Amino acid sequence: MSDFTESKRDLDAYLTARVPVIGVRSIEQVRAIRLIREVAKAPKRSALPFWIYTRATGLRDLRTNSPVSEDRSLVGAMEYAALQFTNRAQSTLVFVDPEDLSDDNTASRHFAELARLADSNSGCIVLITDTPLWGGLQRLGMSLRLDLPDASEMYDVIVSFLGDHRQVVPIAWSENDARRAAEFLVGVPEGTAVNVMATLVAKGSIAKEDVESVSLFKDKHFGDLSGLERVVLKAADHQVGGLSTLRTWLARKHQLMVADLRDTALRPPRGVLLVGVPGCGKSLSAKAVAAQWNLPLYRLDLATILGQYVGQSENRLREALDTADRVAPCVLWIDEIEKGLAGQNDSTGVGRRLVGQFLFWLQESRSRVFVVATSNDVRSLPPELLRKGRFDEMFFVDLPDADDRREIIQLYYRRYVTGAPSADLLDKLIGLSEGFAGSDIEAALHDVGAEIHLNGGVDRLRPDFVVETFANTIPLSRTNPEQIDEIRAWGRDRAVPAGRAAAGTGPGPASGGRRVLVMGEQQP
Repeated sequence: MSDFTESKRDLDAYLTARVPVIGVRSIEQVRAIRLIREVAKAPKRSALPFWIYTRATGLRDLRTNSPVSEDRSLVGAMEYAALQFTNRAQSTLVFVDPEDLSDDNTASRHFAELARLADSNSGCIVLITDTPLWGGLQRLGMSLRLDLPDASEMYDVIVSFLGDHRQVVPIAWSENDARRAAEFLVGVPEGTAVNVMATLVAKGSIAKEDVESVSLFKDKHFGDLSGLERVVLKAADHQVGGLSTLRTWLARKHQLMVADLRDTALRPPRGVLLVGVPGCGKSLSAKAVAAQWNLPLYRLDLATILGQYVGQSENRLREALDTADRVAPCVLWIDEIEKGLAGQNDSTGVGRRLVGQFLFWLQESRSRVFVVATSNDVRSLPPELLRKGRFDEMFFVDLPDADDRREIIQLYYRRYVTGAPSADLLDKLIGLSEGFAGSDIEAALHDVGAEIHLNGGVDRLRPDFVVETFANTIPLSRTNPEQIDEIRAWGRDRAVPAGRAAAGTGPGPASGGRRVLVMGEQQP
């Protein structure tokens, strides 16, 4: 059942029961008025009077929209309501955002008195606001919350709009395209969704590729997001070298991410936790997922979440996660998650509360938000975050083996040097890069590219310069071998290898106890 339908059912019950004051909380006044008008037009209420007051139009008949009084003031509308409640049974007056009724003030107390008067003669006041009502007023009646349209409602809005314009402009969208657009627009008001569709129609046609552009409209609508930073993707973010098991797993998750799961018990993928050696592609993987899935990427900066006052950090995290739900579908990147959620030994208890809040959201949210969390020091994370079922999977990103280094070298060679290395040079670089992380390989080939630029072209590059650059690059695995060995020893037995399952170069425990991910029709 959609939220609109459920709200309509509740409002119908409240009006039938003649509840003296009904609070309708919504940021969409037009949608809330439509909800009340549909309930008021039910045949069983045809003889009952309904009026509505707004600041712009004053007091009008809800059904016919004809004016009732020339006095457009709120005071005049309340006096009219008091007169009706005194002389006429079962009268209903709707007030749209009349005053600040969220705390104990003069306006709230006046409406409370008016509600008591309505109760004496089976009258009813409906208050449409975007904030909670004052407790003293809310206790006199009932309230409901009309949320933004869900995917099903948004789909109906889009289909209705397209149906009205099929004879106006060419429309190439299929039913699946309309559903994808609806999922992109979940989290925005209905009026904004209509404006987006109208903008597409205004250019003369609606093409297949316009489905992806809908997410850009949504991003502009939200603007600055609390606690979230929109990451602008570049062309290079589409490519990741190595990590073949992780890439295959992500490809299968993408199928679920875009699938229609309404008639199943399945939920969209939660996300993945990437742990392992620094510089081996964890953060790049988050960008690659968003780029390859054509989804916006948002970075949750936990450093900006933490506040100095009691409850401030928790409120900021809640706002950020709520915003992520509203901008869905998207990829949510949490870089070095241990720095924000490693709080099991925090005497203030803030870290534990943040962990609990994050895990509750991760467990209960049904939005298409795919979380990519990375960690270099997973030992400092609370154990409950690592439990199976929190994330869809936990992958260990190790130093690349020879085959992965071949792929990474070829990728960055094409980017910085252009062309492809010769077979002999490639074999030399693979041998020299033993113990290199992907970032070490990129840095070395970036230096080669810079040398080419300074010398005026690849033709003037000294043949041995590439080999010398690799030979003179000292990776982290050599400058800090103890730390790297410790990370690899932890990850190999506790997480699925992100690279080839058989990879096992370098120090570390035997691979006999390593977890291996098995995926349906995967080729060996």
